[in-house]
Amino acid sequence: MKPEILIAEDDDTQRLILNDILNGAGYRVTAVPAAKDALAALRDNPRDVLLTDLRMPEMDGLELLRQAKRICPEMEVVVMTAFATVQTAVTAMKEGASDYLAKPFDKDELLIVVEKAIERGNLRRENVQLRELVSQSVSLGNIIGESPAMQRVFTIVQKAVPINSTVLILGESGTGKEMVARHIHFEGPRSKKPFAVVNCAAIPDALVESELFGHEKGAFTGAEASRAGKFEVANGGTLFLDEVGDMRLDSQAKLLRVLQDGIVERVGSSTPRKVDVRVIAATNRDLKKLVDEGEFREDLFFRLDVLPITLPPLRERVQDLPLLINHFRDKLSKRLAKKCPTLAPDALEAMRHYRWPGNVRELENTLEQLYILSDGETIHANDLPEKLRKREPETGDIELPSGGLVLEDLEQDLIRQALARSGGSIKEAAELLGLTYKTLQYRLKKHEIDRKGDAGEGE
Repeated sequence: MKPEILIAEDDDTQRLILNDILNGAGYRVTAVPAAKDALAALRDNPRDVLLTDLRMPEMDGLELLRQAKRICPEMEVVVMTAFATVQTAVTAMKEGASDYLAKPFDKDELLIVVEKAIERGNLRRENVQLRELVSQSVSLGNIIGESPAMQRVFTIVQKAVPINSTVLILGESGTGKEMVARHIHFEGPRSKKPFAVVNCAAIPDALVESELFGHEKGAFTGAEASRAGKFEVANGGTLFLDEVGDMRLDSQAKLLRVLQDGIVERVGSSTPRKVDVRVIAATNRDLKKLVDEGEFREDLFFRLDVLPITLPPLRERVQDLPLLINHFRDKLSKRLAKKCPTLAPDALEAMRHYRWPGNVRELENTLEQLYILSDGETIHANDLPEKLRKREPETGDIELPSGGLVLEDLEQDLIRQALARSGGSIKEAAELLGLTYKTLQYRLKKHEIDRKGDAGEGE
């Protein structure tokens, strides 16, 4: 389709000449005698270029330019004037004109200016589309992916950036929940203010309130000085509550009050302190299920669940593996100060069939190990760790031993496997097993298993 051009010219003869020249050049042309007619035409159908006279009755070309730009911000505007001065050109450019023509002008001059305006518009649109394609379909900061699942994530995250609403990020360990939270903060209006992080699962129950709301000197044993909580630290910025599903009920009630009123009280003090904090919460647990079981407050859940973002596990977006591997290869080449080898097709295929319980974090750690140990230019399937070479079963069925099994022995074996996969991290092992941090701690003590998966010494 040829570009569409709208002409606003009050001189009948001039309007007819412009119409004939541009029609003859193959453009689709609409010519009107007044600014109000041009605005009506633009409301009905946006054009690629507006060619307007500067001096017209009722409304001049500069005012038409301003109003036309509000209707069609991307449209190119060329101003025509018989009273051309430097000031006229400067004013027109400041108002958004892409060029101007000084009357009298000839046919060739007109066609060159119009053609340049159309090229400029096409180039700007192409650049916008390219930037959107690069930023949204491949990456969002350090979050990489082109799968449909990640496209949905990118769309929601971009909508979350400019607002102040509470965000709830859901997903397994290692999927990048904190990275998403950091992106939302540092790309948003609070980027110049603090970004504070609290891991709700790693704080002892007795210290949760102190960590969040602060405490006064002497409020409890060991409180030798007054201390601001994370809400005060993050005032004006963002507080990221990681593993919020592990917060105890009485702390949940106090968190709810802060979300409702924006007021905190330090432990040992009754003085209210006003804070302005955006809360981004994250968890790998099913909060709706916890609400049904009475372990999580329903009113708090609805306060947090304003804008939910669910990050897919790596096993559900294996098509992103080549993109992620290339990203980490470049990143690790700089960190390790060496040229990292490439992955052969058989190695990539083996990676596609692995379930990646630790998700993207496990992928990065695995690649770092491979790059450190590899001396060649290519990594083949035989070079991969055993966990990747071993094809995992397609179903979740458990094969029963012929002599039967003891459930306690099975439980201990699963705990040891989870600890081995997580490198001794109780938090990650609990996530692999579908247990809470505290439940796994209890079972480790019960079975006298240490973090390395060995029995006998306990924690």
